[in-house]
Amino acid sequence: MEKDIIPNIDTYISQFPADVQNLLNELRAAIQEAAPDAEETISYAMPTFRLKGNLVHFAAYKNHIGFYPAASGIKAFSKELSQYKGAKGSVQFPLDKPLPLDIVSEIVKFRVKENLEKAAAKSKKQITTAIS
Repeated sequence: MEKDIIPNIDTYISQFPADVQNLLNELRAAIQEAAPDAEETISYAMPTFRLKGNLVHFAAYKNHIGFYPAASGIKAFSKELSQYKGAKGSVQFPLDKPLPLDIVSEIVKFRVKENLEKAAAKSKKQITTAIS
C-alpha cells in the first residue's frame, strides 16, 4: 500500500509487523488518553492528532518510531528526551526499547495546552479586530 493513500491510522498501523503494531498502538493510546478531544487523521503520510491545528504526528521506521510534537514540544522536554536521537521537531524511540509513554503523555498535554492557548489568543484578536 502506498503511504500517500493511507485512509486512516488503523490502516497505517496494520502495515507493520505485530511487534511494531503493538508499539504503535501503545503510542496511539497514550496520545488519545492525553488528548481525548483530538481528532485522528493522516497528514504527511503519518498518523496525526489535531486539536485547533496539528498536535503531534508519529511514524514507524526500520529501527525506530518517530514522534513529532513540534519544535516547542521537543524544546520543553529536552532534558527528558536527552537519551534519544532527535532533531528540532522530532525524537526517535528505538524499536528494541519500551516507549517512554509517560513522557509522551506529558508532551501531548503540553501541546494541547499550547494549541488551545494559541487558538484562544487568535480568537480574541479576531474579536478585537472585528469590534474596531
